[in-house]
Amino acid sequence: MTTQTVHVALGSRAYDVRIGPGLIPRAGAEIADLLARPRVAIVTDENVAAAHLGALQAGLDAEGIAHEALILPPGEGTKSWTQLEACVGWLLDRRIERRDVVIALGGGVIGDLVGFAAAILRRGVRFVQVPTSLLAQVDSSVGGKTGINTAHGKNLVGAFHQPARVLADTAALDTLTPRDFRAGYGEVMKYGLLGDADFFGWLEENGPRLAAGDAAARARAVRRSVEMKAEIVVRDETEQGDRALLNLGHTFCHALEAATGYSDRLLHGEGVGIGCALAIALSARLGLCPQEDPSRVAAHLSAMGMKARLSDIPGDLPDADALLSLMAQDKKMMDGRLHFILARGIGDAFVTSDVPPDAVRALLVEALSDRAAAS
Repeated sequence: MTTQTVHVALGSRAYDVRIGPGLIPRAGAEIADLLARPRVAIVTDENVAAAHLGALQAGLDAEGIAHEALILPPGEGTKSWTQLEACVGWLLDRRIERRDVVIALGGGVIGDLVGFAAAILRRGVRFVQVPTSLLAQVDSSVGGKTGINTAHGKNLVGAFHQPARVLADTAALDTLTPRDFRAGYGEVMKYGLLGDADFFGWLEENGPRLAAGDAAARARAVRRSVEMKAEIVVRDETEQGDRALLNLGHTFCHALEAATGYSDRLLHGEGVGIGCALAIALSARLGLCPQEDPSRVAAHLSAMGMKARLSDIPGDLPDADALLSLMAQDKKMMDGRLHFILARGIGDAFVTSDVPPDAVRALLVEALSDRAAAS
């Protein structure tokens, strides 16, 4: 299977996203042209290091590129002040300069953390994203959003800092657990819902093939997702308008993640899937989209073996008012009003702040009531 390239056309900050199998073992050759001197610093986590660090290091050795690696704990808790300080300190100890390259090897947590460290180190050093999860390959590695979580909420501290290149090795997806793959699929589905009804239809037909490991289908899904994200990022790099479309489902998702303590009770991509279902349900409740769309989205999530409803989240959840309070901490607040991404139909999303809070509350009350009935 050949490697495909999606160009993110951001002028002086433009870069390529390379998509295909075998990119991690070829990483040295793939990034050699970026290096002012033959050395890099790698930051990864324990789980990813066990699966992929050796192959990455061998690929760098093959091109005579020196390397050192920092291995951090896995999990969402790594996106913290503590690990950010550890990462920046380690890079400074290694005298990483502005023209050097830092490699973020891992999923969205490592990509976000390392990207932020690169953004603030010496006021900006270059970094290469090597995303190893489906979620990172289709979403978080592209577009330059970096950051950490705090006690106030998710991703509230960060910076826009574009990578110098992205190497999305689709063979790495074979090492994911079924749950992690399906969680990433929540972001893939999101692209169809927000702007490409034909892609969503293709996913309804081919989603099970992706989950079963079909390499060609996986590469196609990753490429189309990256193409859509790149188009939106080029139009609106710093999320002043259109880029907010990429947050379809995320307002609900971030509140649910906070409610579950950013734990493995709910992975980010699982929250995105549930959030998308809630956003489409809210759209239907407001008379914006066909009444059959929510059931179509829920049916697809269920067909993929994914969490589709609040009742699929284990453990306790707060009440509707507490969830609304968590949503009010979202980054998409403007002038005290919460911006939602809603849809006029599958493939036709839009951003609005004209959503009656009572409608959101009623939707959450109903969803929580269904959850209580199912338990």
